[in-house]
Amino acid sequence: MFTAERRDQVRARLLDRARSDVRISGAAITGSATGNAQDRWSDVDLFFGVDGGVEEVLRDWSDFVYGELGAVHHFDLRPEPAVYRAFLLGDLLEIDLGFTPATGFGPVGSGGFRVVFGEPADRASTVPADPAHVIGLAWHHVLHARSSVERGALWQAEYWISAVRDHTLALACLRLGFPATYAKGVDRLPVEITTAVRDALVRELEPGELRRALRGATAALISELHATDPVVAARLQAPLQELAAMA
Repeated sequence: MFTAERRDQVRARLLDRARSDVRISGAAITGSATGNAQDRWSDVDLFFGVDGGVEEVLRDWSDFVYGELGAVHHFDLRPEPAVYRAFLLGDLLEIDLGFTPATGFGPVGSGGFRVVFGEPADRASTVPADPAHVIGLAWHHVLHARSSVERGALWQAEYWISAVRDHTLALACLRLGFPATYAKGVDRLPVEITTAVRDALVRELEPGELRRALRGATAALISELHATDPVVAARLQAPLQELAAMA
């Protein structure tokens, strides 16, 4: 398992490489290392502006991370025009490297962004998550959780019930101004919200237990809907209760 010292050494080595790569127009530290949130388990998050082709730079840097730092696997996220590549090293350190054309080098969303070198470009503000879309996903998941239970697809039912829970918590985060992605704001929610959602936790893969958890997830969702959008809550409450057999 990596140490904090090893992580800091890897970050420094990557930033040194960025300074010597003439194609890199700017570099920034992102994630927990930009504030006071970094701890023993934090990974390495860097974001680079690129003069020229991003794919060529991504390929060369990937060769370096595999050959010199001991990567064992990676995957990509590609929100155009940027590319984010997440590497797992053999000592379980995660390295997340983002590459974007120089014109897109700047803060993304509400996460931390500390420039190491280069000039950030002016970027349009990121559009926040749409609560209406999250609400749509939530009722969709209640519907599919119920049908999965009735079909005897117990693992699938657990998946959908957990998704209802996650979207309920995301709605609460959006309403209260906390980060909504990857549950980053959930631990900051008031205890009355998170306590109610505990009833959505599935304890075993058994039809009766899944129905109980679905009722709990749906009750928590309905409560959050009334706080987020009372008009929508009034329209959805009865159908949701019927789906969860709560009537």
